[in-house]
Amino acid sequence: MAIRFPHQMPEPDDGLIASINTTPLVDVMLVLLIIFLITIPVVNSSIAVDLPREMAQASEPQPQNIIVTVDAQGAIYWFDTPVTSGDMLASQLTRAAQRQPQPELHIRADARADYDAIGRVVYAAQQAGIGRIGFLTEPPQ
Repeated sequence: MAIRFPHQMPEPDDGLIASINTTPLVDVMLVLLIIFLITIPVVNSSIAVDLPREMAQASEPQPQNIIVTVDAQGAIYWFDTPVTSGDMLASQLTRAAQRQPQPELHIRADARADYDAIGRVVYAAQQAGIGRIGFLTEPPQ
């Protein structure tokens, strides 16, 4: 054991910074913000429909599922894009039916919608060869 005298002690480093570097934290937060801004429009649909209220089994939405919306006036939308003709709907459904694995068709129909418009969507899906069709509803209050 040796004794050190003050003149033999190393001098303290005056260049140390005692603050936290927040740049990596800000970078991570900006990346998360961008990811959330991109994924939120996919989750929320912009077409307002009054869905029927039924008891149903909740299923986890898949990103490859197709959502076709029928509003109260009978207008048909492929995700959020209006479908102007039956041929356009049939061609989109035929392309979707050829994908592997085949996506599931989810129909969001307004409770006040005419059954004719919904029937046209189901018939077009049947003609295109879509194997699975589901109807989206709201749970009862």
